[in-house]
Amino acid sequence: MYKIRTVGTVAAILAAFSVQAREPVDANTINRIADEGYNHGQVIALAAHLTDQIGGRMTNSPAMRQAEKWTQQMFTQWGLKNVHAEGFDFGRGWWIESASSRMVAPRPLPLTSIPVAWTPPTKGALTAPIVVAPIRHERDLAQWKGKVKGKIVLISYPEPLKDDTQVAFKRLDDSELGKMSTYDQPHFDPDAAVDGYKNWIQLPGNINRFLAAEGAVAIVKMSYRSQGLVHGEGYFHQKGETVPLPEVEMAAEDYRRLARLAKVGDVKLELNSNVHFDDRDMNAYNILAEIPGTDPKAGYVMAGAHLDSWVAGDGATDNGAGSVVVMEAARILSSLGVKPKRTIRFALWAGEEQGLDGSMAYIEKHLATRPRPTNAAEAKLPKFMWTTYPITPLPGFNDMAGYFNLDNGSGKIRGIYAEGNFAAVPVLKTWLAPFDSLGANKVVAKKTGGTDHQIMAAMGLPAFQFIQDPLDYGSKTHHSNLDTFDHLRTEDLRQAAVIMATVLLQAAEADQPMPRNVLPRQPSPTDPFKYRDPAKD
Repeated sequence: MYKIRTVGTVAAILAAFSVQAREPVDANTINRIADEGYNHGQVIALAAHLTDQIGGRMTNSPAMRQAEKWTQQMFTQWGLKNVHAEGFDFGRGWWIESASSRMVAPRPLPLTSIPVAWTPPTKGALTAPIVVAPIRHERDLAQWKGKVKGKIVLISYPEPLKDDTQVAFKRLDDSELGKMSTYDQPHFDPDAAVDGYKNWIQLPGNINRFLAAEGAVAIVKMSYRSQGLVHGEGYFHQKGETVPLPEVEMAAEDYRRLARLAKVGDVKLELNSNVHFDDRDMNAYNILAEIPGTDPKAGYVMAGAHLDSWVAGDGATDNGAGSVVVMEAARILSSLGVKPKRTIRFALWAGEEQGLDGSMAYIEKHLATRPRPTNAAEAKLPKFMWTTYPITPLPGFNDMAGYFNLDNGSGKIRGIYAEGNFAAVPVLKTWLAPFDSLGANKVVAKKTGGTDHQIMAAMGLPAFQFIQDPLDYGSKTHHSNLDTFDHLRTEDLRQAAVIMATVLLQAAEADQPMPRNVLPRQPSPTDPFKYRDPAKD
């Protein structure tokens, strides 16, 4: 254990922290930001346009193309510079024109469902009897050989309804925020990525192709939530990987009803999945815009959120909320005519829902690279799941002086996850200090994942995610058909935009760039004595 041996060394470290944490933006400027955001804000109008008029934004869909054009128009209208779309290889576009499902026997009954993304259309109404064939593992396929021809196959086990013991709508209190002040030690399992590939990509594709070869006509799976929620996530967007059978996700209540009826008699369904592939442009596009800095050698700070969404709803809380807050922060700072030392860059990412694809493309172009896995299964995973080393910084690696991400619904900002960057904690606390009365005062060392800051932080960059009130994000709206404007909290969006604009300006004007974490090297397995579970093979 390393020990600090002299009082002088301690004093030097504390002095360095005090320089870093000094307030770089004067109070009057912070008040001007708050006045612009609260009294002259446009974040609510932006949210309504993005969700009500454009709607759900699958990457490379016509709606996403519309959103790409509109966001660039708004950035340009507000006077931002270097507004452009930065392309990367993604795959096929896909969108839903219309879809329906109904039971036609033993009685007529409309059902709630949604086509699974990137699965083919039914080419009109498709009517067929069902067979309930729960498939959880590759080994389950063999028992259905010769039993599914001409059938609509229900592939989920009809899990019984469980008591809902969680609060559906939640704001964090001081006690809950206090419990977040923990640090979870890193855990490295070299088998985890391969297991992820098998469960996430390989098994669903193999099920679809097996059933098609056996003569099935369509697939139905059960929603993983109850209360009529459906989602429609799918991941076969690369050209050449499209699965052969139409597939829908059905509300859990309707699915269970079908499974019960199939136990006592014949059941027949009608599915109509009127969906379209769009192969005109295989590139997806991140949208970037800037407020130029006055010191070209000082690098840049950045705010980001993902513009893409699923299409069961309108992509409001995931992540229209984060996108319009980033846009509003850009508008506020531009309207005040700020001339920061560092460039402030704004990013609206594409392909986040398919595996952080847009932010990974930005990382590979501007920040750092890592080698392709030699394991074939891991190589097929989204790049954010790769565990290969070494990480090789690019010339622009040191230019990023801070990245701030918003992607946990529309709840107000309560603080910042420091992502294991202990040295950044006092700096972030100082920058949040003006907003204590707004409830945004918590900086925690712990990490959070599942969104676009994740890989930047994992590479040692000063990249952070805001802590937000959860509201009904996890319980209802995340990826679901309830993800609409009505589930946004407009007062929270205003608060978030004011805080994001202020933190960005603080980072852009700071005398020194934010402390970085270490550039990671190949970790040792956390459990070197682990045996591989045969059930996962």
